[in-house]
Amino acid sequence: MLEPKQIKSDAEELMQAAVLFLDDALAHIRAGKASVRILDPIKVDYYGAATPLSNVSTITTPDARTIQIQPWEKNMLSVIERALINSNIGLAPNNNGEVIRLIIPPLTEERRRELAKQCKGEAENAKVSVRNARRDAIDTLKKQIKEGLPEDAEKDAEDEVQKLHDKYIKQIDEIYAKKEKEIMTV
Repeated sequence: MLEPKQIKSDAEELMQAAVLFLDDALAHIRAGKASVRILDPIKVDYYGAATPLSNVSTITTPDARTIQIQPWEKNMLSVIERALINSNIGLAPNNNGEVIRLIIPPLTEERRRELAKQCKGEAENAKVSVRNARRDAIDTLKKQIKEGLPEDAEKDAEDEVQKLHDKYIKQIDEIYAKKEKEIMTV
């Protein structure tokens, strides 16, 4: 028989994972200002191995609209530039022979709405994951009654799982609201 504490702990882990995934997904959505995290998925060919861009260069944001990439080896400039062009980040690299700069254009109102809608979809997916974790935990608790768990202990554990659910849904709403405000701010 599983302990109610273990069931609650497993559900909380799943809920935390959903929130962390949402946080990561929203960080990769460009909000009109420079963020080095939009380059996280880009890999470059470094001596035959697909290597993350951050492992072969220094990436900085000198101002709110510019990302600067300075490769550690000069011969990597063209490789990095090619990887940026082939990626789907939608930014054209400017190579001056020393560093590569990515200029972030200001977002149009229509594009801001699209990005906010995309963020809302990501937040909804996270909420669904949290709800699924709650449902699975409650189903497991109900099955434990048949294996000898007292009904009052099951009800108490169910209430605790519901409180966890409410806490993580609130976190998701806060994360989404913050990102939406960031996107919609001109």
